[in-house]
Order: sequence, then structure tokens, then C-alpha cells
Amino acid sequence: MQTSERKGRLALVMPRLSRYGGAESFAWRLGEALARRGHAVDFICARCEAEPPEGVTPVVVGRFGGLRVIKILWFALMAERARRTGGYDLVFGMGKTVNQDILRIGGGPISMFWKLSRRAWPAGFPRWFKMARRRLAPANWAIHLLDTVRLRRTPRIVAVSHLVRDWTVAAHPHLDPSAIDVIYNRPDLSRFSPVDEAGRQTLRAAAGIGPDQVVIGTAATNFALKGVRSLLMALARLPENHVLHVAGGRKPGKYLRLARELGVEDRVRFLGRVDDMASFYRCIDVFVLATFYDACSNAVLEALACGCRSVSSALNGSACFLPDRWVFPDPADVPELAAILLRVSGEDRPAPFVWPQDVPCGLDPYVEMIEQTLSR
Repeated sequence: MQTSERKGRLALVMPRLSRYGGAESFAWRLGEALARRGHAVDFICARCEAEPPEGVTPVVVGRFGGLRVIKILWFALMAERARRTGGYDLVFGMGKTVNQDILRIGGGPISMFWKLSRRAWPAGFPRWFKMARRRLAPANWAIHLLDTVRLRRTPRIVAVSHLVRDWTVAAHPHLDPSAIDVIYNRPDLSRFSPVDEAGRQTLRAAAGIGPDQVVIGTAATNFALKGVRSLLMALARLPENHVLHVAGGRKPGKYLRLARELGVEDRVRFLGRVDDMASFYRCIDVFVLATFYDACSNAVLEALACGCRSVSSALNGSACFLPDRWVFPDPADVPELAAILLRVSGEDRPAPFVWPQDVPCGLDPYVEMIEQTLSR
């Protein structure tokens, strides 16, 4: 990493200062890295839910109002006031804020999310009702407005994947894709690593996995968005020894009822929160992400790093790291999903994933970008 002689007064802006959640964890670690390099770092947030890193000062603007739309607009206004009065040399934005020098887009524009994710709900009334609720929600229109404003005002934009960059440009055609930096999230590849076959079998036995079972695993907080319905329907097309384990999420009752209707209830486990995801990946035979919208799933790469076959829909930013034969275009195409799961489950286990050297990732490119901007 290049170094900068100039030490700046910096602000990071995000609604929550927390270590829980992917974006929140990134923001916490970025603040820590910048403070360690001697910069004065303020963290402008609505809530401070964790001890800040040493050298990082929370600037808590609070929350106001019972409605989500009011909370969103309040934070945008109060963060802007803190920015104006803070005397900062550089502001790094990670939330729905109006002005910043550098903006990190961790998800994508809400208009593209609406367009692509609608198919996660069954056609007919369920889909119509979901889309109507989205379009009638004032909070969503506030987010859409802030998306438009911040993308026109921010001098430098960073996307967490090439797919997020492309979605952003599709929704905001005035943007030049070549002017948007792409820096990927990088999972902890030292934590996620394979075990030998004896260790793997020990883990499988402890998890109650039979010796002849082929375990398909997925990780989902939002069951609908991550294609769990499609996976259950695909499971019904697979041989009896194929089972599905779902890590994460809450209230799986609707999906258990669907599994019962499909005759696969005894082949499905909803595990809830899984604290040891490395062991989860090491136990299973195929990890699948049948997502309808995912900026850049860490889980796909974590599973690969643990020596697990890993397949994904093309609507996931980290799918670009997979072989083409492990990527399927449409998570709603159940026959194709079943076919790829059956085929991949018979392949050899892959070599551990190694991050490509020519793909920017992690914290260092952000620190370098911030320090280069300061030095101009």
C-alpha cells in the first residue's frame, strides 16, 4: 500500500456503528484501519451499537419519528448538517446520504432491486401484493430519491462488484461505467479452509448426516429472495438420498409446508442461525445460492475456500469467480436448477479457492484511494 504524508480529518457516514452485519463490519474495520494510519476519524451515525475502534469518534445524530421514511430522511439531513459543520478533509459515504467525496455502493439501486427481485415471489396475487406494498411505501421512494441525488453529486463512486456497477449504470444511464471503481469484499480465507476427508466425515457424523446422503446447503436470511422455494421444488426432482440444509433465517413455517406438499419434508433441515459456518461448508457436498438479487455473496467464496463445490445464479456479484458450468442464469428455472445440482454433486471436490491477484479487494484499496484523494 502506498503511504501518504498528509494526515486528514475524515468522516465515515453510515446509519449504524456496529460490528454486526456485512456493511457495518466493513465500516468498523475501515475506521480502524484509517485511525491506525494516523488520521482523525469521525463516524457519523444514527446509532452507536458497538465500542468504536481506537481513534474513531462517533458522531451520533440520533433517530427521529416512528415511520421508516422519516428516519431515512432525518438521517440524510442530520448527516449532511454534521458534514457541513465538521470541517472534514474528506467524507466517505456508505449510506443513503446526499453529499460525500467517495461513495461505496454495497447493494445497488432500489429500482433494479425491484425489477430483478420481483420474481422471487410466486406469480399472481403474492407477487402483485408484494410489489404493490413496495411501490406504495413512502420509505422506498425516499430511498429512490436519495439514490438519484447522491449518484449525481458524488465525485467518486465505488461498487462492490462489477454486477453492482452494471446495475447502477442501468438505473442511472448518465453514469460512466469506466469511472466507477470496483473493489470486492474479501472473505477471511484463513478462517475458511478445507479439512481432510477424515475430519470431514467426523463433522458429518456429528451433524447427523448419513454416509450415503448428498447434502445440498444454502445460507439465507430472506428465504424468498435467496430462492429457497426453487430449491425445495428442485429437491423434489432429485434422488431420495439428496437432502437440503438451510442455514440462517427465521420462521420457516411456510417453506416447511411447501416441503410437505412436495413430499420432501423429511429431507429438509432449517438450521436457523449457524455460528460455525466453516464447519457447515465442510459438511455439505454442494453449496448453492439460488438468489434473485445479491450484490456480492461472501458465502459462495467461503464455501469454495472450504473445498466445497459451489454453484450460484448469475444474479450474484461473486458468481464471476466460479467456473461457467457452476453458474445458472435463472433461479426460477427449477428443472435447470435440479440438473446442475445433480451434475455438480457428482464432480470432484475443488481445490481451495485462491483470490485472483489482479482483482482489487478488501480494505487496502479503500485506504489507498482515500489517502491519494487527500494528497491532491
